[in-house]
This record gives sequence, C-alpha cells and structure tokens, in this order.
Amino acid sequence: MKTLFATLILSLMLNTLFTHESYAQPINKVKKQFDKVLKREDIHSGFFSLHSDRLGIHEQWVSGQFTDGKSVTTQTPFHTTSVGKTFTATTIALLADEGKLRFDDPATNYLPAETLEGLHVIDGVDYGNQITIGHLLQHRSGLPDYFEDEPILGENMMSQLFSEPECYWEPEELIEFTKQHFQAKFEPGTDYHYTDTGYILLGLIIEQLECKPLHQVLAERIFQPLDLTLSSMHLRSKPLATPDYPMAELYADTYEISGLKSLSADWAGGGLLSSSEDLYHFMKALQDGELVRLATLQKMQQWTEESLGTYYGYGLRKWELQQLSPILPKLTLIGHSGSTGSFMYYCPELDTYLTGSFNQTNFKRGHIEFLIGILSDLNSHDEQSN
Repeated sequence: MKTLFATLILSLMLNTLFTHESYAQPINKVKKQFDKVLKREDIHSGFFSLHSDRLGIHEQWVSGQFTDGKSVTTQTPFHTTSVGKTFTATTIALLADEGKLRFDDPATNYLPAETLEGLHVIDGVDYGNQITIGHLLQHRSGLPDYFEDEPILGENMMSQLFSEPECYWEPEELIEFTKQHFQAKFEPGTDYHYTDTGYILLGLIIEQLECKPLHQVLAERIFQPLDLTLSSMHLRSKPLATPDYPMAELYADTYEISGLKSLSADWAGGGLLSSSEDLYHFMKALQDGELVRLATLQKMQQWTEESLGTYYGYGLRKWELQQLSPILPKLTLIGHSGSTGSFMYYCPELDTYLTGSFNQTNFKRGHIEFLIGILSDLNSHDEQSN
C-alpha cells in the first residue's frame, strides 16, 4: 500500500512538472506579447492575469510606473470602465433570482414616473413605459448614449469630462443631462444601440429595491462575499484592502485623467476600480454559478448581434473569433471590455480566464488583438499537445 501511495504521489508530481514545462513556451510568448504592448509610447502601465485549470496555467503580470516614478504593483487597482456593466447586470440577476424583479418587467415598475418621463420620445410619442429591464441590460431600449452619441444640443459626456473636470455627477443629473442633450434612437426592443444611459437606470432600480446606494449594494453582494479586496466604486467608496492603494493612472491619449472628478459620470455603466485578480475571481464565480443560478446565467447569455463577430447579452459580450477572420481558431470570448483597454473574459473552449487593463483609451480596440494573439498561441500549443 505504501509503495502504491508513493507511486501515485510521484505520478502527480511528474504530471505537474510536465504540465508546467509543457506550457513554459506559450507562457513565454504571452509574456513577450505583454511586454511588446508596454513598449508603446502611449501605454504607461499594464495589468494582466491568465488562469486556466484545464491548461494548468496561473500567471499574473504587472508593469509600469506612476508619473512620480513609483512602480505599479499587484496591489494597484485600475479603473475598469465598462467592465463594470457586468457587475451591475449581475446584481440585477441576483435580484431576479430572489424574485424581486423579472427581466421582462417594465422599468417603470421600479422607478419614479418622472425619471423616465421625456427620456425616450420619438415623433412626440413617449415610449418610456415600454422599456423593460431586459431591454436596458441588452442595449435594446433605444435610449441614446449620453457618453459618446452626437448630441442635438451642446456636448456629450466624453467632452464634458474635459470641459468641466471638477463636476461631480449624481445619477439623476446624468438622466437629466440625457433628456436635455439627446434624442432616442428607436422604439424599445426593435434594434440594438450601446448606451450607458440604460445602465444608469439599472443602477437606480437597484437602489430603489435595496434602499441603499449602489456602491454599498455591490460591496455587500459581490465584493465582500468574494473577498475582492481591491474593488470599489471610484470616488464613492473604499476597497476592503488596507491601506487604500492609489489607482493606476488613466490616460486619454496623452492626457492623464485620473484626478478628474468628472469621472463620476460613469457610475453603474462603468465606474468601478478593481484588479486583474479580482476580475478573475468575479468572472469565475459568475461562470461557476456562485453568484447567480446557472439557469439565470443562461438567460444573461441570450445574444443579440452587436457587430461582425460580436454579440451582446445581459451585461455580457461575446466574441466569435472565427467570424472576425476565417484564419482565427474557433474560440469564443465571453465577458466585457472597457474603453481604456480594460478586459474581463472567459474562453470556454480552453477553460481560460483573461483579465486586466492597459489604462489607455487609444488601446480600446488594441486589447482585443492582444487577447486574440494569446488565445491563438495557447490553442495551437493545446492542439499540438493533444
């Protein structure tokens, strides 16, 4: 019996050793790709975690400096921008699991009448009472995007960030800003248009049902249970970690914008700070059914087409790589991206999680090319190994 036990232990040790050696080559390629991005003049810091139980990979890379010369570390949180939509959508899904709402309920069931009144008007007809929670989650409400849409009057919020950098935005002010400056796109449920406005309404619905500020709900329902120590809502709450580590500097082209109070305009649509490890643990818990029921997760993954090779569910985006190009492997990415090169994705075919950020709006599309390159290398090595 002792001999058999020793043989089993030796076998496990050798298997672990060979698995690590087997993936040493692709891991080195991944590191080189990460380092290549960091050589770009406009990229000042990068955070990347790569995890796969099936492939035996658990790696984390951090690189870059603050303007004062101090290096970023694994304890440096970064702004996740629109990755935060998945946290908001998951909180809505949690409330659905508890029977506090249904995805096909009208949003007016949970919001004061004046909130939606005048927000969605086309040819003199107000369609606000036809918008469902599902429409808001999937960007099928027809609401305009106060952040990047062309306004009918004045500036959009992207311009306001710079023209009024000291402005601290409350959610209700964002809704009023949208009413004053933008026009609805289409009748609810008839098309797709990505809009942060819908996620502001979802945040307000959460607050109405929970009778607490959104940042407190996120802390109690997600951050604390999952021990996400570096996650918080920027400008509105503190993380669990002590001390409160400074946020990685955020860049819009050559402009360092981390200190702008106007970043408060993101809120439920993407106002979170987090780390690559926190994002990994959150995404894995979501995929494993630790946050919402697996049946609810399936509902969150009822996709509508967003653009070529990309689809959108309830706070989740899907990329079908081979639809982007026939030479790419038949792999899928499920998760979310942000406008600053932030990302949180799961590849089911390789059982692999990829999370992180490059903190640069110029890398809004570049981070997807980065992830595709990594998955292609991992997939090629996996096929050769099997």
